[in-house]
Amino acid sequence: MPAASTFLQTMRTPAQNAELALLLEVAGTPKPGNVDRKRDLPDLRFEHFLAGAVGAQDGLRAAGRGDPVGSAFERSVEGMAEQRGGNTQFGALLLLTPLVRTAGDDEIEELTPEAAAATVAATTVEDAVDFYRAFDHVDVRAGDPPEDMEPLDVRRGSDAADAVRDRGLTLQELMAESSERDGVAREWTDGFEETFAVADRIADSDEPLPARAADAFLWLLARRPDTHVAKKHGASTARSVMVRAQEAREGGPDLVAAFSESLVESGINPGTTADVVAAALFVALERDGLEV
Repeated sequence: MPAASTFLQTMRTPAQNAELALLLEVAGTPKPGNVDRKRDLPDLRFEHFLAGAVGAQDGLRAAGRGDPVGSAFERSVEGMAEQRGGNTQFGALLLLTPLVRTAGDDEIEELTPEAAAATVAATTVEDAVDFYRAFDHVDVRAGDPPEDMEPLDVRRGSDAADAVRDRGLTLQELMAESSERDGVAREWTDGFEETFAVADRIADSDEPLPARAADAFLWLLARRPDTHVAKKHGASTARSVMVRAQEAREGGPDLVAAFSESLVESGINPGTTADVVAAALFVALERDGLEV
């Protein structure tokens, strides 16, 4: 893959590439079950995502200049939430923040899974506290935690700060606790495996970037069950959506359109898949210097 000298030929900063990635992700069309350039949902519209991406810029800039991951994430979520749609890109920002932090480090020559994993490994207990504070700004779907984790229920937001400090959990360790049931947390603990795999697919295509985003979304949805769908509708539904995505990819545009319609009608939105695609677009822009 190209070294840092290649992607620095672009004039965009890592924070700007992250904002562009968020914009390109929502512009990808069709994106079955989710908001895209041609589809709004009843309470969530295309412009909410555009405003969320712009609002997150202050926190993303903080990550790019080396601020702690937790505080940069909390700031980006606070800015993202300053639009009427509510939570548009919480999971995407949770992936993007350590990636932007890594890309902004002058001592790192190339944005790699190993470099991103090192950023995650360096997170602290206070990063975890700031992660909880981010939940004060938005409503995020979360299931009931295991009994021994109830004091760390993310729905408590900043009220859980003392419990986080008492347990001495870093943000990486906190993500590890959720990695089996949450795809974004799994990326944190698996060295952003899916993120970089999707980025490779995006970089290898010669289609317009929104088309690459749409292709990547359906490819990833067909690859493994979406954990947001599993939380909201159950594991069997998530597996069914994965199989139907595989069939839609094989069946062509008409079947993809029908698949998208059916997900919307059922209220199924594969949000984790969208989060990973946004992070992958950032990697492709930053690492591979994709031209726009």
